[in-house]
Amino acid sequence: MTFLLAVIVGALYAAGTYLVLRRSIVKVIFGLIFLGHAANLMIFTVGRLTKGVPAFVPEGAEILTEPFADPLPQALILTSIVIGFGVQAFALVLFKRAYLTLGTEDLDKMRSTDQLPEERL
Repeated sequence: MTFLLAVIVGALYAAGTYLVLRRSIVKVIFGLIFLGHAANLMIFTVGRLTKGVPAFVPEGAEILTEPFADPLPQALILTSIVIGFGVQAFALVLFKRAYLTLGTEDLDKMRSTDQLPEERL
């Protein structure tokens, strides 16, 4: 199972990097989404996959007994999901505003516009 998740993480990183390097704004946003999901799966995989019980100390015991699920990677992934969603929303609004201002979604054409045309001022 860990090997399968490692392959999926690698594929998501490869697809995300490929899409971020494309010229279309929509593909760049999808690339950011793929990179975020790949990071989340990597943290989840590094935290060991166990089918254990929640990490609660039973009444009367002083330490946890195996197997138990590690709560730290789960908390990191939840935080990462929230931050990733914020970054994606910001990128979406930023790219939409750039599209409305410049009239193109091609990143190469956006780079070549040093000044706005007179009718857009």
